[in-house]
Amino acid sequence: MQAGIEIAGGFGLYVHWPFCVSKCPYCDFNSHVADTVDPAAWQRSLLAELDYYGIKTKGRRLDSVFFGGGTPSLMPPAIAGALLDALAGYWSLAPDLEITLEANPSSVEAQKFADFRAAGVNRVSVGVQSLDNDALRFLGRAHSATDAIQAITIAERTFERTSFDLIYALPGQSRAAWSGQLATALARNPGHLSLYQLTIERGTPFFSDHRNGAFFLPEEDLAADLYELTGEMTEKAGLPAYEVSNHAAIGQESRHNLTYWRGGDYVGIGPGAHGRLTIDGKRLQTEQIPGPANWLSTVAEKGNATRLSTTVSDTEQIEEFLLMGLRLAAGIDRDLFARITGRALDDCIDQAQLPALEAAGLVVADAQGLRATAAGLQRLNAIIAAIAA
Repeated sequence: MQAGIEIAGGFGLYVHWPFCVSKCPYCDFNSHVADTVDPAAWQRSLLAELDYYGIKTKGRRLDSVFFGGGTPSLMPPAIAGALLDALAGYWSLAPDLEITLEANPSSVEAQKFADFRAAGVNRVSVGVQSLDNDALRFLGRAHSATDAIQAITIAERTFERTSFDLIYALPGQSRAAWSGQLATALARNPGHLSLYQLTIERGTPFFSDHRNGAFFLPEEDLAADLYELTGEMTEKAGLPAYEVSNHAAIGQESRHNLTYWRGGDYVGIGPGAHGRLTIDGKRLQTEQIPGPANWLSTVAEKGNATRLSTTVSDTEQIEEFLLMGLRLAAGIDRDLFARITGRALDDCIDQAQLPALEAAGLVVADAQGLRATAAGLQRLNAIIAAIAA
């Protein structure tokens, strides 16, 4: 196969499957509970949107595919297989193409792992969220800690690469409790972990519960201590943080997410999916209709359900690059920044603010680029506000 055009920062495909068994009280993603789903209609519609954007970006080299949601492990594996079979009709495929599936650790879904592997998925990310049953009940999860361990075990036997998520800084969670749970996770010698502090998002049941005093998050000092503890334990275990909430052994980083953080291009298909595409020298922001029923009917009528396709201004692109790139432990590479934005990094940040930020131990600016320190990673919003020229 002829090598495709490589895109600075990478090029990926995101496929959104919007359905879940139930809605978690902390989740603000575009996810829905449905009694029935028409597999033929969903396969036909996803293939239609793939065709729409595949034609627009034909000839590029595809580095990653990510089935997200919702709960894409509820998707019939045949749909994933049909989408993956169609990729080579539009793009050349990287020899190490990463194909990730998000999954929930119920026994029913775990039994489908072999079918997803046969369809072409080579990496799975299991939404464990906690290894403590009380915490799982608080988080509204349908599985137990035993279910989670069983699903992880099956995933490790089935896929080349695995990852799982945990949420910490929960109400009443002590340093000792989180340390013990993280130690249990690290004892499995995972290649990748995503470790998130609980955040309260507007519009979720947790938002109103928290506002009404039903529960309280840990104090800021304890949350910071838990964050630092997480970094220390994962580093010692050989899974250093390569991004604010993501930890991996060398070579096990999520290539798809790195495309986001490095300012690359990605196609987004499915209800509510977002995309960033450089076409004819312009950076486009795309977004699909979020409601599953409206998305299906619009695709049937027009061949795609894009509700937004607008040009990202130079200023917006630079601000987005700074915000995303500084999440990475490696920070922003000067050469990559220039290739994607067409501007020098030094010309896009407030040079007058850098000395104070460096003296405070929050950032490091050198010949390679600009990066936040461990302390700076906890204060990214303030850093961006200070340096954005």
